[in-house]
Amino acid sequence: MPRNLWIVLLLAGLYLCAGSLSAAPQQRNVSYPVSGKVIDKKSRQPVAYANVFVNGLPGKGASTDSLGMFRIEQVPPGIYCLQASCIGYLTVLTPEYIVSASTPFVEIEMEEDANLLDAVVVKPSPFRKSIESPVGMRIIGLQEIEKSPGANRDVSRIVRAYPGVSFSPIGYRNDLIVRGGSPSENRFYMDGIEIPNINHFATQGASGGPVSIVNADLIREITFYTGAFPANRSGALSSVLDFQLKDGNPDKQTFKATLGASEVSLSGAGHLSKRTTYLFSARQSYLQMLFKVLGLPFLPNFIDGQFKVKTRFSDHDELTLLCLVGIDKMKLNTDEKGEDAEYLLSYLPTINQETFTLGATYKHYSGQHVQTLTLSHNYLNNRNLKYRNNDDSSEDNLTLRLRSIEQKTTLRFENQTNLNLWTLKAGAELNHITYSNDSRQRFYTDAAQLLTYDTWLRIFSFGAFVTGNYTTPDKRFSLSAGVRMDGSNYNSDMKQLWKQFSPRLSASYNLTDQWSLSANAGLYYQLPPYTSMGYKDNDGAYVNKQLKYMQVGETALGVDWHLQDRFMVSVEGFFKRYGQIPYSLTDDIPLLCKGNDYGVVGNEALTSTAQGRAYGVETMFRWQVPGRFNVVSSFTLFKSEYRNGQNDAYIPSAWDNRFILNLSGTYNLPRRWSIGGKLSYIGGSPYTPYDEDKSSLVEAWDAKGQPYYDYSRYNTERLPSFAQLDVRVDKSFYFRRCMLGLYLDIQNITGNKLKQPDVIMSTGVIENPSAPASEQRYKMKYLKQESGTLLPTLGVTLEF
Repeated sequence: MPRNLWIVLLLAGLYLCAGSLSAAPQQRNVSYPVSGKVIDKKSRQPVAYANVFVNGLPGKGASTDSLGMFRIEQVPPGIYCLQASCIGYLTVLTPEYIVSASTPFVEIEMEEDANLLDAVVVKPSPFRKSIESPVGMRIIGLQEIEKSPGANRDVSRIVRAYPGVSFSPIGYRNDLIVRGGSPSENRFYMDGIEIPNINHFATQGASGGPVSIVNADLIREITFYTGAFPANRSGALSSVLDFQLKDGNPDKQTFKATLGASEVSLSGAGHLSKRTTYLFSARQSYLQMLFKVLGLPFLPNFIDGQFKVKTRFSDHDELTLLCLVGIDKMKLNTDEKGEDAEYLLSYLPTINQETFTLGATYKHYSGQHVQTLTLSHNYLNNRNLKYRNNDDSSEDNLTLRLRSIEQKTTLRFENQTNLNLWTLKAGAELNHITYSNDSRQRFYTDAAQLLTYDTWLRIFSFGAFVTGNYTTPDKRFSLSAGVRMDGSNYNSDMKQLWKQFSPRLSASYNLTDQWSLSANAGLYYQLPPYTSMGYKDNDGAYVNKQLKYMQVGETALGVDWHLQDRFMVSVEGFFKRYGQIPYSLTDDIPLLCKGNDYGVVGNEALTSTAQGRAYGVETMFRWQVPGRFNVVSSFTLFKSEYRNGQNDAYIPSAWDNRFILNLSGTYNLPRRWSIGGKLSYIGGSPYTPYDEDKSSLVEAWDAKGQPYYDYSRYNTERLPSFAQLDVRVDKSFYFRRCMLGLYLDIQNITGNKLKQPDVIMSTGVIENPSAPASEQRYKMKYLKQESGTLLPTLGVTLEF
């Protein structure tokens, strides 16, 4: 890191401290009102004379009037949940809200319970779990989203503190690796609408990318599933991230401006009429300037935007419109010198991507029934371009020109019926998918070849599900049983719904008021990547028409212990068995072991013969006191392995880190200071040695610009373990009409380095120029590789 940048950050940090100390007395006694409405979840009618309290602030509360309205005066600024109770209703604990000058109007839904005689009998717990997913589900609130150390409010990084989630210390990527699964095995939903990928510069056919598209300013909370996936969330093999966005503000117009490490953003919330509210966000990065100052050979830049408009036609009918857009451009900084830059420039392409999701959800509440109709469209336009030695003066130097578009339109209907102790869900969906690819790519197997193909593929896929949930009157035992079936017209096997029959069963029993035992078993399916389904050979024939749905069967058993709803310890064991996984005929490895680098995954010859398994045990410790501190710790011990067929031996997968330890926490100090830290310790990932003989061939190197792996020794070596310590300091200034927030986030504050295998690369000098072209070899050189650097971020937020 340049010394000048360190000086600027140090001065900024000192200024932050000095400014906060001088301004603290001016804003110490600022407080704000919190107002809202309590309604019946089924009838949508107001709940009169309910008691609403600020959780963690004894005595700070109010009662609703005859219209269900409440107003709590003089609430000190901070992040709080609200607790509502009323005779004849289950006591409810809301998601977290930020109390400030822009505190939103809070709507609380309460569920009637005929078996409840006294409102104080049932106490809500911040450690929520659902009947359908009693294991493998975590709720992430605003406290963690806003102040998670080392995450910079990036969703993919926030969830790393939770059990089963590993991270890659190599490079700056947001690959989500859950319970030994590939990044391509995750699914993302936002207010019930599927989002194909949540990161900029995504790897087509997989996932990941360096920066999240989703602006954390718009998120209310996140439901994170690492197993026991709900039947209405299709296509997940490893995890589901389900975002719940905030609603717009029906009382006033509020805005928030943020200056972060890589971007500047503006978000806002307000109303267009009495029944229509809006939420929006726009961000522009300045990574190109920052990376150029840091002397990096690639210069990424992105723009993204979101909006949400919600209209209530009546107490029983509402319509939500949602949009998410990302525009990415990555140039190469060919002026940068040095061997490391030379290596990266030898293979990195220029990247241009545009992605968007547009969706609408209509909900109708009719007493015991809730009907939901969703229509959405996803779009990805991906273009990669690469010339040998980055010399575009001749088309003979072209090694890659990719132009690919993916589109998916989804129509989904769902009905939920609440029958006191029973809840029934049923629904169906129809998807229209198109995939096009116009590509020219040089590659090398036994000789240099040029692959040219132009494909356009149309697929219809369909699915249906039904789930029944039951809870005993004393709330001690719950049971959920469901089934889902999916199909596609891609080939005759995929058309047969019963071949993708996906049952699931969950149960939970409260042994005592503190102890509970939960279990789940399920079978889940996912379509192969569109890149593999649409892949053609030079003759224009589809190569992978025999592919099948990928499948995983997972079982999990967990026990947890709660104390006073502030302290929780849980232990979960899981076992995942994979089948029908695409297997690379070129590299002899499963496709799911690829996808942790930029580019495209899946455009190659494949067969659905690979198998796999991942199994392990997870522990989690969580301790929180509202308004004071929050501590989350997790440890996962696991193995992830693959093989091709019953007779082959299992070998470690690319995601087999063996263990993951995370410990993070934040503590609120006096005068609106908070400090947090996060320690991450991860086992070394396996790696494959390079094929030095193949890599040195002139034709082979010129086709790819990178060394080739020796897949006959796939994952026979292992990197060392890696530890990283992140620290974050926040200071907030609350005034009558605005809030100013400053934070300093330092990732890898100890500057730990992960030693990686030396990489080989061409010197550009041919050792045997007189040999035939197919036998000529470059003189090679070796570069030492290390990753891990101290990365400070100074951020400023202004709410008004």
